[in-house]
Amino acid sequence: MHITDIMRENSPTFSFEFFPPKTPEAAEMLYQTIRDLESYMPHFVSVTYGAGGSTRDLTHDLVERIQRTTKLDPIPHLTCVCHNEREVEGILLRYAKSAIGNILALGGDRPAGIAYDKSRDSFQHAIDLVKFIRRFNESGAHRDRRGFGIGVAGFPEGHPATPNRLVEMDYFKAKVDAGANYIVTQLFFDNRDFIDFRERCTLNDIHVPIIAGIMPITSISGCKRIAELAGGARFPAKLMRALQSCQNDPEMVRRVGVQYALEQCHDLLDNDVAGIHFYTLNRSDATRVIFDSLGFPHHRNARALSV
Repeated sequence: MHITDIMRENSPTFSFEFFPPKTPEAAEMLYQTIRDLESYMPHFVSVTYGAGGSTRDLTHDLVERIQRTTKLDPIPHLTCVCHNEREVEGILLRYAKSAIGNILALGGDRPAGIAYDKSRDSFQHAIDLVKFIRRFNESGAHRDRRGFGIGVAGFPEGHPATPNRLVEMDYFKAKVDAGANYIVTQLFFDNRDFIDFRERCTLNDIHVPIIAGIMPITSISGCKRIAELAGGARFPAKLMRALQSCQNDPEMVRRVGVQYALEQCHDLLDNDVAGIHFYTLNRSDATRVIFDSLGFPHHRNARALSV
């Protein structure tokens, strides 16, 4: 379903992010997570794209498998790094042929461990990818006359590559004006950052839906991983104090992290958030606890999966 229809028919939306597994063991864990979470009837799920396009085929295969074997609506990520226009057009054609409705267009991470010359990429920034997808949409190659719904990333704490927040918002508005239909934010732990980001978008005449990205902390070591994934996420003193008080008790750390994320979700809902996107890290436990605690109905008799 096109994101415009999803957002119009559902308020707020709830969604999950997965990443492609690289080993049989990781695949089995992911498919169990999908089985666990499908019964919650999320409005969509997103599938990440590895640094430098390293999971190109894995991403496509997972997206198609989710679409073919579940009732979930998958949205693939697509990044600029290490791609030329012909490659991206081929990827878009595959997704269009498979009736995928939406794309999340991102700048992407540079590949690790190899020489990389960004100047050789056809798409220097996410806005270039957004413009290319929009031109693809206008070509009529997608069965939906609107083409793909186009999502972009938002950064409530500021984009790490653009310390000037005023300039950053100018860039962001240009990205949305280029054709983006919705925004999914990077994870954050202080809702004031999200509310401020949303207000600044409104002040800059950006009026597409803004979906909040939430990731519950489930371990002390996970904090460092989260900070790396988020490009230096800020951890409020309230959260750090709570985690430090139980740092030698892994189960209590998990409970504290999940409770903190739950409180974030309640506050976001009270502030009329358009949607909440859960970064699952391919695990379902924390997300299920939060979703159950929010009190939203779900259907445990959903069609059995064959993933």
